[in-house]
Amino acid sequence: MSPALVFDCDGVLADTERDGHLPAFNATFAEFGLPVRWSVAEYGRLLAIGGGKERLSTLLTPENVAAWGLPTDPAEQQELVARWHKAKTARYTAFIGSGALPGRPGIARISREAYAAGWRLAVASTSAEPSVRAVLEHAVGAEMAEHFAVFAGDVVPRKKPAPDIYLLALRELGADPADVVVVEDSGNGLAAARAAGLTTLVTVSSYTVDEDFTGAGLVVTSLGELPDEPAAVLADPYGLAIGTEVHLDDVERLRTAAGAPTP
Repeated sequence: MSPALVFDCDGVLADTERDGHLPAFNATFAEFGLPVRWSVAEYGRLLAIGGGKERLSTLLTPENVAAWGLPTDPAEQQELVARWHKAKTARYTAFIGSGALPGRPGIARISREAYAAGWRLAVASTSAEPSVRAVLEHAVGAEMAEHFAVFAGDVVPRKKPAPDIYLLALRELGADPADVVVVEDSGNGLAAARAAGLTTLVTVSSYTVDEDFTGAGLVVTSLGELPDEPAAVLADPYGLAIGTEVHLDDVERLRTAAGAPTP
């Protein structure tokens, strides 16, 4: 079976959290008349919670429910969160569709390299599927995006750092963990991938640069795109001696060096 390269979405395909999701959340709050605006720092803390609906649910404190006149019935609250999230996803998807957020350095390049070499390509994310597909298409191009399997949103019961989304990807791809390399940007994502037994390459993003990536096979600032955006290596436990761009042969060397990690 051919190897597989599986990407997270937010922070990996594009640096979407600060400049995409956060403004979309705050615009949605304004639309629904909610007296809350998440700051950059506050949203950074909320990223420890996997999933947009789950982050929105943090607003449903007893104090907020009473002060804002929100429903107290759990089923009605769940329906309200779904409405908020649907509106937020539409705003975010439209924003991504405008091309305002380009793909991160090296994403399109390494996708082309992997496809040409016969690797399978996938995205595994806890974000809503329409958002993920919009980001993917703008990060790698519409034609290349057609070659990706997409696993996203509420297709699994638990969000990262639980391994569910990666276990689903393994089942659907019919892949052995030893044949898969994941590209992640967060501690939660790394924990999810490792719990599924997967070798992980971390490309840090604006919100995650200071997180603990112990257990990653390689940590870099990005995959690199010369001449303007070279990659810098932050951790290289296997001594791969990566240059200023991460190429598919580097990923293959990582996969070979890591073997099949124990969850």
